[in-house]
Amino acid sequence: MGDLSADLAPTGVLRAAINLGNPVLAHGTAAEPGGVTVDIAREVGARLGVEVELLCFDAARKSFEALTSGAADLCFLAIEPARAAEVAFTAPYVVIEGVYVVPDGSPVRSPADVDRPGVRVGVKQGSAYDLYLTRTLSHATIVRGEDGVVAFEEQGLEVAAGIRQPMTAYVAAHPGTRVVEERFMQIQQAAGTTPGRRPETIGFLRDLVEELKANGFVADALRRADQADATVAG
Repeated sequence: MGDLSADLAPTGVLRAAINLGNPVLAHGTAAEPGGVTVDIAREVGARLGVEVELLCFDAARKSFEALTSGAADLCFLAIEPARAAEVAFTAPYVVIEGVYVVPDGSPVRSPADVDRPGVRVGVKQGSAYDLYLTRTLSHATIVRGEDGVVAFEEQGLEVAAGIRQPMTAYVAAHPGTRVVEERFMQIQQAAGTTPGRRPETIGFLRDLVEELKANGFVADALRRADQADATVAG
């Protein structure tokens, strides 16, 4: 594993970018993070025989920037065409859903109802669903902020976009809103590193993710994080 360690963790420590802004993937604080991505990062480090440094962020775009700037060696991001040139992704280890939230009285009943003139959609800037909606919505207006539901509230937007689990929790705490049950996208979460690393290193990461899906590691990690309703990718 020496060559792999030197390539993936050139500083002698595996620096893993963790997105605390996605509760399906990570939770806790920067001092004490937990969740499936934390568990996978530590397993990668154990296989390589190196220490792991967890670099915690509150948004996917910041994890992406940490990897592409060289501040991180390993990331956990949704597979998106906008990122593909700068991230060598594994296959997905978990699949989550993007859904819309609307006011109770909204005429929006399905994702197809959203892409209309005059409809404003609040998104978390740089998120997988921001990237997806940017390339797929033709008529609706995307409003980016630190959090889509905050923009939705503060600006009185017609729609907020986000991940099903936190959006469901949001609606439960905010009477007068509802989830549009049909998903607008499937978000494939994967591990990744920079594409300039050796093919053997990228292959090691890809093989390890497949192993961790097959042996129950990913499912167990999700269960421990109270995210058992998340789907382990096939």
